[in-house]
Amino acid sequence: MPETPGYAEIAAHYRRQIESGELRPGDTLPSLRQVCDKFGVAHTTANRAFKRLKMEGLTLPRPGVGTVVAGVSSSNIGARVAMHEATGRALGGGETSHILEVGTIGADDLVAPRLDVTPGTPVHVRRRLVSRNGAPVHLSSSYYPAYVIAVTPELSEPVSTGGSRELAAERLGTAQDQVLEEVTSRLATEAEKTALGLTAGDVVVTQVVRTVTLTDGRVVEVAVKVAGGSTILRWSTSLNGTGN
Repeated sequence: MPETPGYAEIAAHYRRQIESGELRPGDTLPSLRQVCDKFGVAHTTANRAFKRLKMEGLTLPRPGVGTVVAGVSSSNIGARVAMHEATGRALGGGETSHILEVGTIGADDLVAPRLDVTPGTPVHVRRRLVSRNGAPVHLSSSYYPAYVIAVTPELSEPVSTGGSRELAAERLGTAQDQVLEEVTSRLATEAEKTALGLTAGDVVVTQVVRTVTLTDGRVVEVAVKVAGGSTILRWSTSLNGTGN
């Protein structure tokens, strides 16, 4: 390691500790000040290293504790990317996608930091309802930065592209690299209950926030999916080697 490492080398140091099991899920990483002292770097360098670990899904912030090691991985998104490569479809058997809305909105506090923009910045949104064998499965809202829409004008139209993220990555000439998925549970809104056919008074739904980055570090899509069910998970999956 260089005498004064860059943020990538610092991130790699802690990545190795996590992957080897030296740091286990729930363990607390050193503070940014401790990282600065250990490696002799500025606060901005240490912060970039920790941001990289977070984007890889290896760590997450815990209020009052600091940065901790996140949980296990899932290959769900990787399987869908592989399916699109093999079949040209991003949906499974019996699944259909109905576009509910397309347009431009100001990025809210959930989407803005994941797109690395200021809240209120105009971003493009596509909302759709995915059904399986005619029954509603989940609501999905995908948010795209301006540079994605510039090369993929089809995303401005109220029709399904059959793999919008893959199409955008192809047009940008850069492969998908990493996806961070953050899963939480919350109460459904009335609009969500109506779209999903949920009739109970208070219904708990699972919200998945999916951030997909390209190999050059740019975010190609932030998607927020809402489905019936309750769980609290977090995982990251590498998309390298899938042909996308």
